[in-house]
Amino acid sequence: MVLIFNAVLAPASAFVAAPLSAAEPGILTAPEALRQVEAGALILIDVRSEKEWRETGIPRGALAISIHDPLGRVGFLDKVRAAVGGQPKRPVATICAAGVRSDRTQTWLLEAGYAPVLNVREGMLGRWRPFEPSQPGWLERGLPTESWTGN
Repeated sequence: MVLIFNAVLAPASAFVAAPLSAAEPGILTAPEALRQVEAGALILIDVRSEKEWRETGIPRGALAISIHDPLGRVGFLDKVRAAVGGQPKRPVATICAAGVRSDRTQTWLLEAGYAPVLNVREGMLGRWRPFEPSQPGWLERGLPTESWTGN
C-alpha cells in the first residue's frame, strides 16, 4: 500500500514544483509583457472592472477595456477592435487580477480571429492554483502602474 501511495504522490509533487515556463504557448510573464509594451510590440488590455482599476491602477501602457462591458462579449470585442485599429493581426495580450478573466478574453479574441493573443496569466494580484506553481503578479513584482480615472 505504501508503494502505491508513493508512486501516485511523486508525479503530482514533481508537477507542483516545476517552474512555469516562460515559453508556454500563449502565456507571458508580467515583466515580459511590460518589456513588449514598452518596445511597442504589444497592446496590453486590462480586462478587469472599473472598481479594480481605481483600486490598483492599470499596468503602465495598458488599455482599460473591461470584460464587464454592458453589451457583454460583443461590446468588449467592439472596443478591442477599435483599440487595434481594426487590425486583428496586431499582437495583443490580456491581463486581469489572477488569470481567470484573461483566459476567457484570450479565448474570445482567438475565436474572433485575433492572432497572436497572449495572456499575462499571473495577473495583477498573482496566481495561485492547486497543482500549479504560484506566480507573484504585476503588483508584487513592483512593475509600474498608472492611475485610472475613467475614460
